[in-house]
Amino acid sequence: MPDNVLDDISHRRYNPLRGNARAAGDKNPDYESTMVFVNDYSAVKEDQADYEPRDEPGSALIGKPSHNLTLADLTPQQILPVIKTWTELYTYHLSPSSPLAKVAKPIPMPPVASAQDPTRPTQQLRYMQIFENKGAAMGCSNPHPHGQIWTTTGLPEEADLELTNLEKYHREQGGSHMLVDYAQLEVAKTQRIIYSNSSFLVLCPWWGIWPFETMILPSQHKRSLVDLSESEQLDLANAIADITRRYDNLFETQFPYSMGIHQAPLEGSDTEIEASSLHLHFYPPLLRSATVKKFLVGYEMMAEPQRDITPEQAAARLRSCGGELYRNKLGNPSLKTEPFQQQEK
Repeated sequence: MPDNVLDDISHRRYNPLRGNARAAGDKNPDYESTMVFVNDYSAVKEDQADYEPRDEPGSALIGKPSHNLTLADLTPQQILPVIKTWTELYTYHLSPSSPLAKVAKPIPMPPVASAQDPTRPTQQLRYMQIFENKGAAMGCSNPHPHGQIWTTTGLPEEADLELTNLEKYHREQGGSHMLVDYAQLEVAKTQRIIYSNSSFLVLCPWWGIWPFETMILPSQHKRSLVDLSESEQLDLANAIADITRRYDNLFETQFPYSMGIHQAPLEGSDTEIEASSLHLHFYPPLLRSATVKKFLVGYEMMAEPQRDITPEQAAARLRSCGGELYRNKLGNPSLKTEPFQQQEK
């Protein structure tokens, strides 16, 4: 393929390589680890025609300058700076009146590749959604692995529904936390757990819709990323590294998914903040192979979702896919990444 063919693809031409020009004219810094920039094609903007200012510009976060390294290719130590950057971005946007602001420990920000600093809010916002879309099947148009951060003045529907139920459970169960109690139940049953360490569980939730849907849950109550100690941040990095490698190993492919972090709102009442529970969702579409995916259509759209395999079956399949990343065994040096040392199962 001629190189100039790629120049016709804006997301490829304005890619996040070090020193490259971006679509808005900004130049990427010579970064080595994480890098944050205002999304060139942001879906949320601070100023929108015919609307009052409502949102901060959407930001993107690059974990490494290499085009071929996804989370599955990175070691936990390499994922750790991404978690620290998530934490710092969340901290910068916290309301000063939030109980979380009292325990937050800011760390130096990574390079910012924009004249407009996406890490500094211009107004107090209510909610931050950190997420990653991996693969074209999940609508990811830029081939360089990256995550996104959207901040809004209101609670999105999914986060609002979760928080309402977490508050209700906390109030009616004498101060207990729903997801902590649920994690303990899963530990007792064991069938749906894929991986665990001293701080986190990875499991296929009982109510999951997608065939290989998973959650990462803390074993103790954590309201948000700022509640994590340094050792807990590393445990989270281990959990992310483990499940993303298992996903890729399952069908020996770059396994697509949408991953998102749910945690306490940036601004809220003490009751809302205390009832909130940090957790991560992974929603992957693949069903039977690297090319066969699940579609939510027909009855599932008109009535209710149906599972193609049980969460217990999905967990068993994923448990069997641990260990070294499959592409490191293929004999092609260009595909190999650093070996992954699994801490605990």
